[in-house]
Amino acid sequence: MNHISALITDIKQSKNISIVSFEAHGHSMKMMALGLAKPIRVGSTVILGLKASNIAIAKSFSGDISISNRLHVSIEKINYGKLLCTVFFRFGEHLLESIITRDSAESMDLHVKDDIIALIKSSELSIIEVLS
Repeated sequence: MNHISALITDIKQSKNISIVSFEAHGHSMKMMALGLAKPIRVGSTVILGLKASNIAIAKSFSGDISISNRLHVSIEKINYGKLLCTVFFRFGEHLLESIITRDSAESMDLHVKDDIIALIKSSELSIIEVLS
């Protein structure tokens, strides 16, 4: 599981739905949650978690898309398997990984040092730990 340290900058709630905004390594991020398991507040530092299979990758992306979290990063390492490919990229002090199909990686012609956008739906983030 990937981990990202972040600062909570805003919390919006309506009934049992929350949209939590974060600042993480110069990027604004959002999380959508149905109820919050941990007590949080604006100004809290948290550790966010997300599965490698929930990070999509875009290369040469332009246009509108409903995915809130777009991390502009560079590829540090690529591991090719028979069917899947693991793409590693640095986000702040965190080395994150995305698992995509080998076919996708090859059709995108991915290489180490390529600039990409890691796309994460707000519903795929979760708060793993509240630090302060």
